[in-house]
Order: sequence, then C-alpha cells, then structure tokens
Amino acid sequence: MPRPIACIKLKKSQKIFKNNKMRLILNKKNLSDNPVQLLRRAGYAFWRQAGDEMSFVRPLVASGYPRFHAYVKETGEELIVNLHLDQKRPSYAGGAAHSGEYDGGVLGGEAARLKKLFGLR
Repeated sequence: MPRPIACIKLKKSQKIFKNNKMRLILNKKNLSDNPVQLLRRAGYAFWRQAGDEMSFVRPLVASGYPRFHAYVKETGEELIVNLHLDQKRPSYAGGAAHSGEYDGGVLGGEAARLKKLFGLR
C-alpha cells in the first residue's frame, strides 16, 4: 500500500508533493512560457523525450554530477514536474540505475527556487 502523500499548499492547483518524489503541479493557465522555455529559464537543459514525458537536467558542477533531473509531463490543464537529484552516473553500461535523492533539504531548496522563478507564492 502506498504511503500517504504530504502536501504543502501553494495556490489553487499548485502544490509540492513529497512521496519519494519532489513534485510540482502547475496550472498551465498561470504560466507565461511553454515547458521547454520555463525549464531553460530556470537553468535546465533539455535532455530527451520519452513518450509523453520530457527530461531536463541542471548540473551542479562542471563534471555533470551531481545534477538535478526533472521529468515534465503535460496533462490537460496541468504541468507536472517530478524532480530528483542524481548523485552520480549509472554504475554500469546500458543501465539507468543511479544514486538518486528523491527528497530532503537540497531538493526542497530547488523546488522553492523553481516556485519563485515560475512566479508562484
């Protein structure tokens, strides 16, 4: 059974969720740019498209890791941003497994930074 989701209320339909993921749910009507422009303005680079989900990264150091990794999906009126911190590269060729952090102070700080950049209170 999944754990309950803790929710910090921001504005109507704009929330940060914490349940092994840091998630921002944004109302598209309140956004001035498309997802690619929004994330680029926040310092993220487009990484790849996987189905209906876009992936963006923001390295914290020149070597590329650790880095913030955001998965962005558009659903109806909402833009969902799932955020985590990749600590290092995948440890074996062809693998996607990595040392990632899905909650904590660093991610909370990044979520707060994104919230401010996106004009949320």
